[in-house]
Amino acid sequence: MRRKYFSALAILIAVPSVCLAGNSYVKPITTLAAQMSNNASAAKGFTSQSDGNRGAGNISKVDVHTLLYPGATTKVYAHLLVWFGQSNHMNVGYSSTDSNQIKNQINDMVSRGIDGVVIDWYGPNNSMDQATQLVMAEAENHPGFTFALMIDQGAIKWDSCSGCSPQQALISQLQYIESTYFSSPAYMTRQGQPVVTNFNIDLSYSIDWNAVNAALSTHPLFLFQDNNGFSHALSDGSYSWVMPTTTDYGMSYLSGFYDTGMSFPTRLTVGAAYKGFNDSLAAWGSGRVMGQQCGQTWLQTFSEINGLYNSGKQLSDLQLVTWNDYEEGTEIESGIDNCLTLSSSVAGNSLQWAIQGNEKTVDHYTAYISSDGQNLMPLTEMTAGIHSLNLCGFPIPSGSYKLFVQAVGKPSLANQITGAMSYSPACSGKGSSNVAFSASPSSVTISAGQSGSFTVTAKPQSGSFNSAITLSCSGIPSSMSCSFSPAAITPGSGTANSTLTISAASVTGMNLPQRRKAIPIYAGLLLPFGVVGFAFAGTARRRGVQFLALLTLVSIGIGSVSCGGNSAGTQTLAQPSSYSVNIVGNSTSSQFSTAVSVIVQ
Repeated sequence: MRRKYFSALAILIAVPSVCLAGNSYVKPITTLAAQMSNNASAAKGFTSQSDGNRGAGNISKVDVHTLLYPGATTKVYAHLLVWFGQSNHMNVGYSSTDSNQIKNQINDMVSRGIDGVVIDWYGPNNSMDQATQLVMAEAENHPGFTFALMIDQGAIKWDSCSGCSPQQALISQLQYIESTYFSSPAYMTRQGQPVVTNFNIDLSYSIDWNAVNAALSTHPLFLFQDNNGFSHALSDGSYSWVMPTTTDYGMSYLSGFYDTGMSFPTRLTVGAAYKGFNDSLAAWGSGRVMGQQCGQTWLQTFSEINGLYNSGKQLSDLQLVTWNDYEEGTEIESGIDNCLTLSSSVAGNSLQWAIQGNEKTVDHYTAYISSDGQNLMPLTEMTAGIHSLNLCGFPIPSGSYKLFVQAVGKPSLANQITGAMSYSPACSGKGSSNVAFSASPSSVTISAGQSGSFTVTAKPQSGSFNSAITLSCSGIPSSMSCSFSPAAITPGSGTANSTLTISAASVTGMNLPQRRKAIPIYAGLLLPFGVVGFAFAGTARRRGVQFLALLTLVSIGIGSVSCGGNSAGTQTLAQPSSYSVNIVGNSTSSQFSTAVSVIVQ
């Protein structure tokens, strides 16, 4: 029995030793597999299609709002189709009535910065209505995320109301929407009124919309479509759509729509952004094709907005057309192909890369370092246009490493990552120039939901340095953010300063940090033994078993206390409360780096 005690003690003592041995410069927060695999809600087995839909893969999760003009307050909504899984529609690898799929889709939308979803609705008491109720339930789990219904003309065409006129069918459906959906806290409202849109109802039926509105107890805001929608009877605004028959990718249509909307300033203007259109795979297709231009069509729809609106003249709403219409080739769920290829190399202490394709589709580059070629730590982010990185600007200790470069696409565009490149540091100093690059203080302590500040300083040690140094952070977890004021500094022959502000997200049910506060190893040893006395309160025959059980618990407890956040892994691992943040300065000729510590209480 004594031998068993010593074996257990050996395990107990070994746990912190193993964990401490794992500490190194490289502290991974993601993996190569994660940066290459499908990170969208598209089905994992979905493959690229001839209509331009991209197969499931790794896409940019940069916030979609970054494509809009500075200071935009525009709400962005995805247009969602919920008919997949039915035999009369394309098999895309999932069913819209699968609650897990709906959860994945809403989570994916939220991760891209999308504010809500507009559902193409085909009436009550069918699978699409079932899916809509799943969307409602999931939207309610995401505070601030909203949903609204678009009543499709098909809802009236296939209405089960026996003997009803189109107008009676529409009234019946709106009354159902009123009782089923309007009361949801996630339903989209403006000034307390729920928002309802429709698709092509007036093209097929004659409707007295005032009579329809009078039949409801809760009067919604009715949005119609295209330029005429602004002057429609009972109109509270209008939305635009993709126009595949145009020869200029719909730009003149969008321009005319926005101009019309500006002449109705009291009504909502809902813009449109889309990647293209191709209905060649749709059962109802008629050969309509609007090319994607390797992501340029998508970006042009935003440029059209940015040329007409600004922080003083806001576009109220924007609809992404569409989230998942695979059959008409407008889906962005699986991402948008930007037709890029990326290659890289290491020459001495310089990491270099080249891109083939249109770099305007790239948001930024991320350089990663790894000890094993699988678990990655970001070194720094660089703006598009920069194609080299001075590795001597980082305090990388001697050893053998693998480097990767990732071209992160603009929102919803494809990401590309290079293969591994071997690197062994051989730097004579910390940097490649005579600029002293530092930050003070060396550490700040902040609470969740609060922020702290550092002063970043660049000062030539001799002569002058007249190139602008662009500042960025690396190694910062997703629960924190950083900003610089100003974002670039030029020291010249003097000293240049910038204020770095690091903020920690508030702890809520939505963003509870996946971390565990570190405590000293000796405290981890003492805490479990606080209950040892209770273990020996039983009979002598049971004490040996109880003691072994306690030793096992102690070893597990110390492992979790001392290893949190230090072992290789992904962001799902526990993270420590003390973070080392690299502050990086990029200029045309040099790379600078310094590290600070942020402690989150």
